[in-house]
Amino acid sequence: MKKNTLIIFLIFAIILIFSIIFFTTDNKKVEIGNNDNNQILNMNSYEAKIEVTVVSNKNTNKYKMIQQYKKGEYCIQEVEEPENIRGVRMEYSNNTLSIKNSNLNLTNIYENYKYIAENNLFLNEFIDDFNNNSNSKREENKDEIILTTDCRTQENKYQVKKKLIIDSKTNKPKKLEVQDINQNITVYILYNEISYK
Repeated sequence: MKKNTLIIFLIFAIILIFSIIFFTTDNKKVEIGNNDNNQILNMNSYEAKIEVTVVSNKNTNKYKMIQQYKKGEYCIQEVEEPENIRGVRMEYSNNTLSIKNSNLNLTNIYENYKYIAENNLFLNEFIDDFNNNSNSKREENKDEIILTTDCRTQENKYQVKKKLIIDSKTNKPKKLEVQDINQNITVYILYNEISYK
């Protein structure tokens, strides 16, 4: 039992470390064109069911997760798959991170923890980067809106470019890609279901 618990927390630690690797610190505010017709750039909250693929030099990991976000209040992420870490839930609110494993009835709480709010698996992080980066671009075709932001100034070789594809009919995100310095995709997020305000 102790060995299984250790393995589950090690896997979760890898996810958490990945989140910290993609931590961003650029807070410069820049106006990006006319975004009036793109409601997603002004959202205050969302709920989503996502599929995440994380690619590293040695392997590729896939996850199914549920995310909830409310600006200034909380970020929640819960793993649905793979089965061995199902029920692992990260909750961030008021500078407190709690990691819960409902299957093992375990909880870890970290006070004064700020990094999870700047996690590149969350859609609000892309929106902040897009709105605050003078290198952001918007393109449209009849089916999609493509928002791209260049993150080279953050000196993180695993996070050089981000691209969000939005369905132009529903105005809902379809997928998010994060590319490294060699233009390889390091994170791919597919939005299976999403609602936002």
